[in-house]
Amino acid sequence: MSNIETKDLTDTMEVSENGIFPPSKVMLNLKNLKKVYPTPKGDYTVLENLNLQVMKEEFVTIIGHSGCGKTTMLSMIAGLNSITGGLITVLGNPIRGAGPDRGVIFQSPSLMPWMTSLQNVMLGVNKVFPNATKAQRKDIAKYYLQKVGLEDAFNKKASELSQGMQQRVGIARAFAIKPKILLLDEPFGMLDSLTRGELQDILIEIWNKEKITAVMITHDVDEAIYLADRVVMMTSGPKAKIGDVLKIDFERPRTRKSVLENDDYYKYRKHLIDFLEH
Repeated sequence: MSNIETKDLTDTMEVSENGIFPPSKVMLNLKNLKKVYPTPKGDYTVLENLNLQVMKEEFVTIIGHSGCGKTTMLSMIAGLNSITGGLITVLGNPIRGAGPDRGVIFQSPSLMPWMTSLQNVMLGVNKVFPNATKAQRKDIAKYYLQKVGLEDAFNKKASELSQGMQQRVGIARAFAIKPKILLLDEPFGMLDSLTRGELQDILIEIWNKEKITAVMITHDVDEAIYLADRVVMMTSGPKAKIGDVLKIDFERPRTRKSVLENDDYYKYRKHLIDFLEH
């Protein structure tokens, strides 16, 4: 066992109940979460007895083998997938379907290809801020497109953009609706390494300013460490649950250079790889 500070599932729940994580600090709470899919051969339990608390303004990354239910869990938090058992709350309130309090960035940006970058971002802004003036809503959309480096692409159709640029629009769209929680489902998984690194830096730069609670799924150990306050490791399915939680103690704001030069980075990395291998 590594000497790095970790907490298993039971410890995490006990700590929160003992007051170190008081209810006023908890943004997202998954309690005894269960997901079952019916199949011709009988019920298949993807997740069972999954418990996790995410604090306000915390960035949590979720890592685990393919098929362990990471995306299923995220889609349940987003309200896009029904809950078989247990409870998901945001600020103590049970979720009831999708809502603007949870912004989602998917692996594929899912933009309207015939719309411009600005129009794609405006879709969400118009729904979330109906009482703002048209000029105010447009200013919000433009601001976040500028933050992701697309100030020269307001009027370009999504179909004309590269994959990396489309994902920038997706990031801008998610932040623009001012969600309480940002949910990211391997948003950089389909990009080349150079573009992935650029968008990681853009994401963390905006997050450092906005301080929105974030939960991100990734298969990339280095990405998980670089972005997170805590890395949550899931057991393999079926009946997957939280297997381990690793606290990342790098100061914020952080740079890639400072992370790579920190001796603890390699300890964190070894811990995660050992978990995934064993």
